[in-house]
Amino acid sequence: MYRILLVQGANLNYLGKREPEIYGTTTPQELDAMLQAHAHAKGYALDIFYTNIEGEAINRIYAAADSGVDGLVMNPAGFTYAGYALRDCIKGTRLPYVEVHISNLARRNIHSVLAEVADGVITGFGLYSYILGLEAMLHLLAHKT
Repeated sequence: MYRILLVQGANLNYLGKREPEIYGTTTPQELDAMLQAHAHAKGYALDIFYTNIEGEAINRIYAAADSGVDGLVMNPAGFTYAGYALRDCIKGTRLPYVEVHISNLARRNIHSVLAEVADGVITGFGLYSYILGLEAMLHLLAHKT
């Protein structure tokens, strides 16, 4: 059974309240339930971690790598713009990494400093970006050489 860590970056704890015209009205609890149902249906373990502090995200990713987690999926959210320390952490762990974003970053003229260390980036499909990102991670893990 694969073990995947999903890190939810800065401001995602406020889903459903913050800028619903961009991010929708689904709460973090509703999103987590949807993603855990996907994990159950596909037969993998999913740990979801929310943080507004980049250092906490770094510590959690290192702990995941040390404990044998198979892959990292992350919506860096507010860390997207300047998360260089987080980028270096991801690069250092060598975990397969899929980045997801609810909105289309290109349409909003946003550059992710973390994307260059990602195996792939899924952006612009609303909350379905998470499902696509998790499916992409499962594909990466199944075809790992």
